[in-house]
Amino acid sequence: LNIVFLLLPYSYDVSNKIEPFYKGGKVQISKDEKHIFCTCGSRVNVLEISTGKVVHSIEQDDQEDITSFALSCDDEILVTASRALLLKQWDWRKAQCTRSWKAIHTVPVASMTFDPTSTLLATGGCDGTIKLWDVVKQYCTHNLKGSSGVVHLVQFHPDISLLQLFSSSLDCGIRLWDLRSSQCVCVLQSHYSAVTSLAFSPDGGTMLSSGRDKICTVWNLKTRTVKRTVPVYEAVEGVVLLPAKGDFSQIGVKTKDLHFITAGSKGVLRVWEASTARCVYTQTLPSAPVAASEDGKEEDDNPSSLTYLLPLPASSRLAAVTAEHNILLYQLPGLTTQQQFVGYSDEVLDVKFLGKGDSHIVVATNSCQLKVFELLTNSCQILYGHTDTVLSLDVFKKGALFASCAKDKSIRVWQMDSASGQVRCVAQGFSHADAVGSITCSRLKASFIASGSQDCTVKVWELPADFSTTGADIHQLTARATEKAHDKDVNSVAVSPNDKLLASGSQDRTAKLWSLAGDRDLGLLGVFRGHRRGVWAVCFSPVDQVLATSSADGTTKLWSLQDFSCLKVGKNTSLTLKYTILIRHPQPCSLPSGSDGLVKLWTIKTNECVKTLDAHQDKVWGLHASRKDDKMVTGSADSNITIWLDVTEVELAEEQAKQEDQILKQQELTNLLHEKRYLKALGLAISLDQPHTVLTVIKAIRQSEDSQQLLERTVLKLRLDQKESLLRYCVVWNTNARSCLDAQTVLQVLLTHLPPEELLQYQGARTHLEGLIPYTERHMQRIGRLLQASMFLDYMWQKMRVTGAPYLPEADDEATGSFFPQMEEAFHVEKM
Repeated sequence: LNIVFLLLPYSYDVSNKIEPFYKGGKVQISKDEKHIFCTCGSRVNVLEISTGKVVHSIEQDDQEDITSFALSCDDEILVTASRALLLKQWDWRKAQCTRSWKAIHTVPVASMTFDPTSTLLATGGCDGTIKLWDVVKQYCTHNLKGSSGVVHLVQFHPDISLLQLFSSSLDCGIRLWDLRSSQCVCVLQSHYSAVTSLAFSPDGGTMLSSGRDKICTVWNLKTRTVKRTVPVYEAVEGVVLLPAKGDFSQIGVKTKDLHFITAGSKGVLRVWEASTARCVYTQTLPSAPVAASEDGKEEDDNPSSLTYLLPLPASSRLAAVTAEHNILLYQLPGLTTQQQFVGYSDEVLDVKFLGKGDSHIVVATNSCQLKVFELLTNSCQILYGHTDTVLSLDVFKKGALFASCAKDKSIRVWQMDSASGQVRCVAQGFSHADAVGSITCSRLKASFIASGSQDCTVKVWELPADFSTTGADIHQLTARATEKAHDKDVNSVAVSPNDKLLASGSQDRTAKLWSLAGDRDLGLLGVFRGHRRGVWAVCFSPVDQVLATSSADGTTKLWSLQDFSCLKVGKNTSLTLKYTILIRHPQPCSLPSGSDGLVKLWTIKTNECVKTLDAHQDKVWGLHASRKDDKMVTGSADSNITIWLDVTEVELAEEQAKQEDQILKQQELTNLLHEKRYLKALGLAISLDQPHTVLTVIKAIRQSEDSQQLLERTVLKLRLDQKESLLRYCVVWNTNARSCLDAQTVLQVLLTHLPPEELLQYQGARTHLEGLIPYTERHMQRIGRLLQASMFLDYMWQKMRVTGAPYLPEADDEATGSFFPQMEEAFHVEKM
């Protein structure tokens, strides 16, 4: 878990998010070479190559996973197939489904492709059948049977006049179909494992096939015979023919013979000469991934293996897709890396800001590779070096150097070139006996790093003064001090702001404080005891002599470095995985991230949770604040990386501007009422969304002369949305006996002069009218009782006699008017 300290007031908003866009499956590049289409569950994402951002996302309505898709050769039509056995045709630029139909296949579609004219669509099913569809006339033209098992590959001959279709299934043969007769002309037998890809020469007379049986076969399509079998010694997933024109001497091409490039389980691109079956060039990566085990046998689960190889002929580039869902673009003729896109990061284990001005982030995922993202463009650089999962990262003060540790028992130091942004490994150390789970860097200057391992030890590594003197070689680090610090795994280590102290947290439920003053040994200063389960994170306060620890027992504790006593205890609803402290705000705060996907902001002084940041669906393993505390990055097990921006000042400015605008409008409203400009006053009050102010305007209108006609003229001149708001206010006023008469007066105007059709068009009109009925009935009953009481009062007045007045029987009926005219006026009751 992570902890960070901040100062109030504070407000964070998501400024950028790096999300997975490719989780395996088919990848296709548009004809104009501007977009990459790839599957991600129930979606097909369209990635813009120039910016590296997803510009369109086509998602199935039924949420069924997409099994295959195909983009037409003119880049106009996208067809998807899902597990629901439906084919859908899309206008992918608008993300609109234009047509859907049943696939007729009894099981899901495994492969599909368009012909060069973009009119015929071929679908290969898991039921061993191939169906052809005319997407223009919208009917099935062919039903080809004869394949055994899943048809995982279908491809048209580039010369459409031949009307030929090639397919491959589990029988490892390549079937050639004549679409004129709907018959299988022949079966090309050469492979003994699944055929993965086909490539055709420009004249259409030669075809190249690759398979997982570690061979590539060159076919003569005129005679339908094998011209050459090339053993490539790896399971090949993709093959591309090199153009006949062009200078490719940089990659070993010295003759005009047929050459091709293969991509497969070894994770590198290789160039082959077909006539001699010889490899003329092998790509070298910055640190070549391990593709073979100790006995020389190839590893089947090599994470760096390549699964697709796609040509981009217009720009002379190649696109390779790795088993870890990375898409790499290489520039010919030198096969230099041009762009790298990370489709899926799996679990994000740690993330840190990097570079000048925190312009980059470095990410450790459930992989042996590190990924460096440029935040402005989302472009990625993949770093090779570790041979097992990278577990932890830390960055030095200036941001150009950072350190990593991994399960391969090693630590590495990396340096970023400030000019080019390229990162290279400059130092490494091997001394731990088990996986290294935590690493921390010195704070004042790049002088040392400390690491904690599952071998229960803590090591301090001395760094050279200048890495530039080591040249291109990787400097070998040696441990300055080694200490068996705990009885169980060391989960976290942290260096104090003055580089004099080191804290360690362990699975043995304790945290310890060490002195870094010694040259060879660490001096134990004290032990922090009190957690009931393992300590996951330790963090020094940047301003106080305080150490923060978070544990699997759900508590976060602040400890005094003076007497090692516990100062505060904070309880979390979930396991705290990372902890950091932010100080560049009015009041210091801690920022723990938890297993529930939430990042919570706690005030240290009051121990109160004042802000919850919710952007993840799984454990938040990575949390880091920028050097200015104005940005924060979180990484989660849901493969999402979120950049948070401090928008406190922006929100305060917006709130202040809003309040100033409210004051001006209130003053304007007062002036309008004083000038008796009721129409404009009523419209302004409605725009402010203040029902009480609107009621004040209505009362002012009713108190003026000729109130009924004035109210009608004013209400009927309002806009449609203003009348809708007025009706909503009337529902609220009608619930109160003091304002019900005003509400009923406005309702009388609306119901009398507006047709029912217009009233029913208002948003929520039916609900509003239904809410008016019970209160209106209650008001009618109250007025009925008042009328009865007034009749009784009138009757009593008729029978009243004044003491001492003479009895005049004939004047009984006129007593009220003849004797007490002033009292009559005073006791007058208006009958409603």
